[in-house]
Amino acid sequence: MAASPAQVKVVFTTDEEDLQLPEARRQLLVPAGKQTAQLASYTCFRGSHSPDIKRYGLSRILNSESMLDTSSPTPLDFIVDGAFLRTSIEDYLKANGLSSETTLTLKYVRSLIPPVYRASFQHDDWVGAVDVLSSSAPAAKGIHGTVNDRVASAGYDGLVRIWNPSGDIIATSAPTGYPPRLNSVRWVSPTKLVSAGLQGEVVVWSYSEASHGTSGSFKCDMKLVGHEKQIHNLDVNSLTKRVLSASSDGCVGLWSSSKDAAPKVDAADSSEPKRTKLAASATFAERGPLAMMPMHDSQVMAAVFHAHDSTVAYSASQDGTVKTIDLTTQRQVSSLTTKHPVVCAAALRNSLIAAGSSAKHIALLDPRESAATTAAMTLHGHTNWVVSVSQSPSDDFSLVSGSWDSTCRVWDLRSAKRATNDVDGVVGKPVYTIGRNWLKGQLPAAGHGAKVLSVVWDKAWGIVSAGEDKTVQVNSARDILAQ
Repeated sequence: MAASPAQVKVVFTTDEEDLQLPEARRQLLVPAGKQTAQLASYTCFRGSHSPDIKRYGLSRILNSESMLDTSSPTPLDFIVDGAFLRTSIEDYLKANGLSSETTLTLKYVRSLIPPVYRASFQHDDWVGAVDVLSSSAPAAKGIHGTVNDRVASAGYDGLVRIWNPSGDIIATSAPTGYPPRLNSVRWVSPTKLVSAGLQGEVVVWSYSEASHGTSGSFKCDMKLVGHEKQIHNLDVNSLTKRVLSASSDGCVGLWSSSKDAAPKVDAADSSEPKRTKLAASATFAERGPLAMMPMHDSQVMAAVFHAHDSTVAYSASQDGTVKTIDLTTQRQVSSLTTKHPVVCAAALRNSLIAAGSSAKHIALLDPRESAATTAAMTLHGHTNWVVSVSQSPSDDFSLVSGSWDSTCRVWDLRSAKRATNDVDGVVGKPVYTIGRNWLKGQLPAAGHGAKVLSVVWDKAWGIVSAGEDKTVQVNSARDILAQ
């Protein structure tokens, strides 16, 4: 008689409120390896020819009538010892020197479905930034009625373009000065945008579309002046409609997007004489900042609002620091020091700051801790500068990052392992890599010719990225979290 197949006692746990197992079903004896006959003893595997228990098999077990009894299958992933289980249980035990008598604790979570290529929008020059508009986007908060899905792209040619989901250009802005390169664009509302770049000015645009939605038009409302050097990044608070700017002059600017609320600029302080006009008739109203805050001794690469508090902001600089700013007093509250220049930042809904660096990683920093605190978590996987980060619109544990290595990478913060040093805290690796579609899976050395400069994640659009290849690329039509 053949020997009984090895079984492993598995304890299932989860933080998913709607996927909790009854206490009596949380422990199960699971075949460790390639025992097809044993699989047949599970209801969910009757008639199955699956050769072993891996992620898919475990997911089927938990979705079965005797376990979660879900009305429709929910794809699940499993975390063991801080990392996703990507092999069979048998191979995991062997790789970690464990016997089949080990009790294995598996934390199950909803799977992140691989992002799928959807479309590309071609430009004539590098694309410095993208932002999206949809009914679920921040710029649509408080809007009643239909909000059209749109992408705004900011080009190195100095033009802002509006695209529809079919890849048609709905509207193109007029040039506003020289040098033309744009580094950032953000929707303030469905009828207003802001852009900025090498000119060191924030341009506020009014935007409107014809009733049929096939064409639109820009009007320059005003220029916001006060910085002495180029602006790298803009952020918009969806409730107050205020704007933050990060500049090479070491300052963070706070601005109103309303002409009536923005301070007027004295003629003597106007930057217009220093700028090259495109035409004598090309005149724009100018307004000044609500506050111009010197924060760093080096270039400020990012300035972002707190995710829940419009009176708090964060600045990130090539001097390696991330600072917390009280916008009411316009003073620094705290500073976190990293070991590398920080070149982008995102304020996450869990109060952490995701800071991309020139050292090819993303540090998750907790600004609530002391200045001596290093990264709470470090994400490794990129092979060049990480220049853009965006959080999933649907959960607090998923991020996407864009890098000069030509890729966007999707991260799941639920999977992390303790670092071997005292600096990185815990470390995570990407769950998916999104390459430029035209490269057909090839990754050029250091991302040459295909550097990603901007990425944003939206429920309706999915993951939208742009960069050196003069292309806006859209991956997945919807959020990639399995429902």
